[in-house]
Amino acid sequence: MQMKDSKALWLSCLKYIRENVPAEDYDSLFAHVSFEKYIVAERRLILQSPSDYICDQIEKNFLDVFRTAIYNTFGKINLGWDIVVVEPQEGKKGTSVLVESPDSSTPYDIKQPALQPKAAKLPPIDSQLNTSQTFRTFIEGDSNKLSRSIGLSVAEHPNTSQFNPMFIFGPSGCGKTHLVNAIGNRCKELYPDKRVLYVSARTFTTQYSQSTLKGKVNDFIAFYQTIDMLIVDDVQEWVKATGTQDTFFHIFNHLHRNGRRIILVSDRALSEMEGISKRLITRFGCGMTAEMDKPNYQLCVDILKKKAVRDGISIPDDVVDFIASTANGSVRYLEGILNSLMAYSIVYHSNLNMSLVERVVKRAVKVDNSPLTVDDIMDKVCNEYEVTYNLVKGRSRKKEVVVPRQIVMYLAEKYTKIPVSRIGSMIGSRDHSTVLHSIAKVKEQIQTDGLFRQRVERIEKQLQVKDKKS
Repeated sequence: MQMKDSKALWLSCLKYIRENVPAEDYDSLFAHVSFEKYIVAERRLILQSPSDYICDQIEKNFLDVFRTAIYNTFGKINLGWDIVVVEPQEGKKGTSVLVESPDSSTPYDIKQPALQPKAAKLPPIDSQLNTSQTFRTFIEGDSNKLSRSIGLSVAEHPNTSQFNPMFIFGPSGCGKTHLVNAIGNRCKELYPDKRVLYVSARTFTTQYSQSTLKGKVNDFIAFYQTIDMLIVDDVQEWVKATGTQDTFFHIFNHLHRNGRRIILVSDRALSEMEGISKRLITRFGCGMTAEMDKPNYQLCVDILKKKAVRDGISIPDDVVDFIASTANGSVRYLEGILNSLMAYSIVYHSNLNMSLVERVVKRAVKVDNSPLTVDDIMDKVCNEYEVTYNLVKGRSRKKEVVVPRQIVMYLAEKYTKIPVSRIGSMIGSRDHSTVLHSIAKVKEQIQTDGLFRQRVERIEKQLQVKDKKS
């Protein structure tokens, strides 16, 4: 059989496939597969694909149509792929991979990863890391000691397979983002040629959506397959985003198979990530899972003192004590109050004293001297209803979780100056309409259910605040 005849047969295959699969699937998958060669002596057809993703999608969703098209034109032959991963300004080509054999007892052999030749050096990328968040500025305490130790090991030994992937979870404000940026920065410091990328889950989803609209999903995947250390923050935001999850699944497999580092960050445990596919959950948990907790009082004090030294300011001990005792384990709260203090001190030419700190804290809440935060409210509600912090922030629709979640939103709107849209984002990335609905439901139940009203009042008493309407 001549090469020309083989190409003609391949065109016949494509014609059959085009007539038997949806047009959008043909355009996004089969249109990118090209004829490489046909080895007559081995009855072996070799095709080219621009990425593993296309191969996986064809094999997962259209194997029967694909096999029928090949057998109807070439006969029952050996079929293989050449994986050609197109990278920015460079490229690399894999070896043939057997995916189907006529002599096999099963119609479909599992495709094994291709051996890739050493790729040419790729151009540098912007890592998107916060260069101020390093291990030198990350204060160690009981709540983060294990995560910090493992993170430092990962940063200094990125080429080992240990702790890969690393899944870090914990409540908002405990320092997760600082830690993963510190890992990335340390890795870049020791290995300048490593392609390290920090990206939020939301940014990743936006990039994926834009690439889909432009018909450039393969380019999007190919770029991420070149990363040596991929850090994805807030992966809980991929809940129910099936397209994003499916695409990341293939990127994850490629990176993990090739020994690249993957670090994932979430505000909830893997067991509480409802809406994330089981196959992703399995992969997220196949390495090292590290939990971070809120910093305790002493760690808050240490963080404040360290930041004060860094910024060259002097803070009296009573001010440090007051801020640390009201922070409720939120590093972001500490940073926010400290930044506000510095701004007020400069604008009003005031010293950093208790009078100033009380003034600053008052502006963050609606009631007298109660420096409440959403985390304060969350803690008291969780204790009252005996549910976990992560469950309330999760996606569970069970009544025993929904009710305390609604109470948190109600009290947050009532006693803090935080906009409802922000409250929603702090409690599981919910929109403002959900918060408004929850507030209305709690107000209604307070009027009609005496026992419910007593529970809410008991929480308010624990928070040591007074109803602004009383």
